[in-house]
Amino acid sequence: MVDMARGSDGSGARPWTRWQDWGALLLGVYLILATLWTVTGPAALTAMILLGALLAVSGVWSLAMPGSVASEYAHVVLGILLVLSPWMFGYAGSGGAAWTSWVVGVLAVVVGVAALPEASSAHRSRTARQH
Repeated sequence: MVDMARGSDGSGARPWTRWQDWGALLLGVYLILATLWTVTGPAALTAMILLGALLAVSGVWSLAMPGSVASEYAHVVLGILLVLSPWMFGYAGSGGAAWTSWVVGVLAVVVGVAALPEASSAHRSRTARQH
C-alpha cells in the first residue's frame, strides 16, 4: 500500500508538491508568454520560446519525479543558458528581451539550486530501498 503522506516511492518526496519545481514551470511559461509583450527579434524570439519550453518541461519532469536530481540540474543549466543567451544570440542590446532572459535565467538557477537538497535526499532514500 502506498503511503500518500510519504510519496509513491516512500521517500517523503511527494510528486507535484515542491515549490521550486512549480517555480521552474511558471518561469518557463512566463518566458514563452513574455514574447507577446516584449519587443524581440528573430534570435531573441527563438531563444526565449525554446529555452522557456525546455524550462517548463524540466519543471514538469521535476514535479512528476521529485527524486530526479538530473531535472534540478537541468533547471540550473537552462538558467545559465538563459543568462548567456542575449550575448550568444546577439540580442543583448534589446533591453526588454535581454533583461527578461537575464532575470528568468537567474531565477531558474535559484530554484534549481534550492531544490537540489530535497531531490538528492529523495533520490538517496529511493536508491537505498532498492539495494
